[in-house]
Amino acid sequence: MVNKNNIKSILFLLHLPPPVHGSSIIGKTIYDSEFINTKFKCSYINLLASKDVASTGKLSFFKLMGFVKTFFILLHKLKNVKPLLCYYAITATGAAFFKDVLLIFILKLFKVKLVYHMHNKGVRNYKDNFFYRICYKYVFYKSEVILLSSILYSDIDMFVPKNRIHICPNGISEIIKIENTNENSNRNQFSILFLSNLIETKGVYILIEACYLLKNKGYEFNCIFIGGEGDINKELFEKKTTELDLNEIVKYEGKKYGLDKVQYFKSASVFVFPTYYQNETFGLVNLEAMQYSLPIISTYEGGIPDIVEDGITGFLVPQRNVQQLADKIEILINNRHLATEMGKAGRKKYENKFTIDIFENRLVSILENI
Repeated sequence: MVNKNNIKSILFLLHLPPPVHGSSIIGKTIYDSEFINTKFKCSYINLLASKDVASTGKLSFFKLMGFVKTFFILLHKLKNVKPLLCYYAITATGAAFFKDVLLIFILKLFKVKLVYHMHNKGVRNYKDNFFYRICYKYVFYKSEVILLSSILYSDIDMFVPKNRIHICPNGISEIIKIENTNENSNRNQFSILFLSNLIETKGVYILIEACYLLKNKGYEFNCIFIGGEGDINKELFEKKTTELDLNEIVKYEGKKYGLDKVQYFKSASVFVFPTYYQNETFGLVNLEAMQYSLPIISTYEGGIPDIVEDGITGFLVPQRNVQQLADKIEILINNRHLATEMGKAGRKKYENKFTIDIFENRLVSILENI
C-alpha cells in the first residue's frame, strides 16, 4: 500500500482547452491522467486565457482580469499546498511570456523548483533584444526544461545547459484499432486530408496551390480541410478556391470531432501538413495521422523531422515550396503501394514512440528524477 505521506507534491501550471491546440491537448492529458495523478499529489492552475483561436495572442480586459485571478490562485496554492516542484507550460514570446515572468517571479520567491515544458519556440528570435534577454536569463536560471525534440534545443541553448534538458515527445491516446486503419488503400479515389486551424502559416494556401498544379496535370483527387477558422475564414478559403477553379475538388468542412473526424481519417489516402508556423514544435495532428496508417507530407519545421522520417513514413518538403509539395503528392498518387507501406511504417513508429502510455511514463520519470 502506498504511503501518501511519501508522495511528492507538484503544482502544474498548464493550458486547458478551449481553444484546442497542442499545449492545451497535452495539458488536458496530464490533468486527466490517472497514472500521473497517482504518482504525485497534483494541484492545477489553468494558464490559458483565450477562449478561441482568433483571440490567441491578443490583449483584452478579460485576459487582464484572468491574470489577476490566476495570480491570487497561485498565492493560495503556494501557501496551502507547498509544492516541491512546479511544472510550467511556459510561453516563449509575446504578452503571454511576460505574464509568465511575473508568475515565475512569485514561484522563485517561494523557492519552488521549476521545470518548463516548452510547447512553443521563438527564444532565439529575441535573444538580441535587451529586455527579452534579461527575462530569459532570469526565467531559465537554475531551472529544468522539457523539450519535445532534441532538434528544439538550438532555440534555447544560449540560456540552458544540456545537463538541464530533458526530452519528452508528446503522445496521444489510441482512437482506433489497427485493423480498422487505412481503409482507403484499395479505393480508386485519392483523398488528401489537412487537419488544423485555418491559419495561413499552417500552409493552407500552399496546399491549395499545390492542388491547382496537380489538377492542371490532369490528376483526379479531392482535398479536404477540417479545423477551426483562424486568420483564414470560410469566406477567404472559398475565395481562394474559386480563383483557382478548385471548388469541386478542394473543400473546407469546418470543425470535426469524435466519430465525424474518424471518418475523414479513415477515408484519406495521405495527410498533408505544410506548416511554416513560427511556433510549430511538434504537430500532434501528425501523430493522429500515424494512428490511421496514413503517409504524411510535412515540412522541416520544429521537431517534425523526429515524427516524419523522409522517405520512410512520408516526405518532408521545404517550407512554402508549392512545387515540391505537389511533386511529393504526385508520387503517392502514382504509387499507392508506397503510400500504404509508408502509412504502415508510421503506424509502427507511433506504437513504439508516441502512445499515451509511453508519454506518461516518460514524463513521470523526468519529474521524479528532477
